[in-house]
Amino acid sequence: MERQLQEPSHIAPSELEVPEELSRRRLRSRLLFALGLLAVVVALVALLPGLGTLRSRLTHAQPGWLVLGVGLKLLSGLGYVVVFRMIFCRRMSWRVSYQIGMSELGANALFPTGGAGGLALGAWALKRGGMAGREIARRTVAFFLLTSVPNVVGVIVLGLALAVGVLGGEGNLLLTAAPAAVAAGAIVAALLAGRVAERWGVRLKEGAGHEPSRRVRALWKGLTAVADGVQEAVTLLREGNLLLVLGLLAYLVFDVLILWATFHALGGAPSLAILSLAYLIGELGGLIPVPGGIGGVDAGLVGTLALYHVSLTSAAGAVLAYRAIALWVPAVVGGAAFVTLRRTLRNEAEQLAVCVPQSEMEVIGLGRVVVRAESH
Repeated sequence: MERQLQEPSHIAPSELEVPEELSRRRLRSRLLFALGLLAVVVALVALLPGLGTLRSRLTHAQPGWLVLGVGLKLLSGLGYVVVFRMIFCRRMSWRVSYQIGMSELGANALFPTGGAGGLALGAWALKRGGMAGREIARRTVAFFLLTSVPNVVGVIVLGLALAVGVLGGEGNLLLTAAPAAVAAGAIVAALLAGRVAERWGVRLKEGAGHEPSRRVRALWKGLTAVADGVQEAVTLLREGNLLLVLGLLAYLVFDVLILWATFHALGGAPSLAILSLAYLIGELGGLIPVPGGIGGVDAGLVGTLALYHVSLTSAAGAVLAYRAIALWVPAVVGGAAFVTLRRTLRNEAEQLAVCVPQSEMEVIGLGRVVVRAESH
């Protein structure tokens, strides 16, 4: 097939600007809010009566276990970076993948609602690199679904194993088989959502005419992203890529082990099976829109652990230590990654441009061009 050269298209200045929700002002305000909320939590723990046992546990925490927790969070973050690269662009350099992935984790720590802030940052970086909006939307849906798969499968496996007695520690079917059934239903619902979205999208497009309204176009794009994203997620799972699977497992497993480490730091821990199942269920509190899930995740984890017969004092102390690690390690590391990411996007945009179907490259004698296949 013959190939021809053409001048690279120009990017509008507005596409190069950092979105308002990711601006320095918004990031600074979120950081200050997180600091203030942390100060309130510390003050409540230090001053409220009846929390003497909790204060004693936190005061006598073993630092070695906490340092291990920090290391586990970094390993979990590296798993996130691997998943990001394998889903969004496998030709992207590992350096840029690390910068975007860690920046996303930092944004997730400061912005609310299930990691939406981090995904918005990644979408902005990829758009600057030239990736089409529909492609970003499709892969973002796939990313969200795939990072949820280990959580859902974990609930099914652990719930059934505890229910039938393969793992000891809990025999109540409401706390074992029921969560497993709900998780299995969630998988079916996700697959059905993709099919329903595809059908509704086709009907909406056919009934909208030649000049659909802005609302109809937005709804159609959303339905298309869901339908394409579910299909993309299924395709990636069927591919069975070992690196993607290991990244997904690392992102979840190392994060669960942080909670295991903080329990040991404060003295004693429930069985790993009970702790893991409680973690997977309790993490649903992260959907409550507060920075880093502070409060929502904490209450969900403590409440779920209490249901599995873990003492409130032990659970509260371990969860508070876990939250401190899970919030501030990504915020610090991700903040540094974001600074280098902005520098990279300013000086080396070609690192991201390799993800565009019409790749931009340097041709001797002609400068920077886009090489595209000529259609026949």
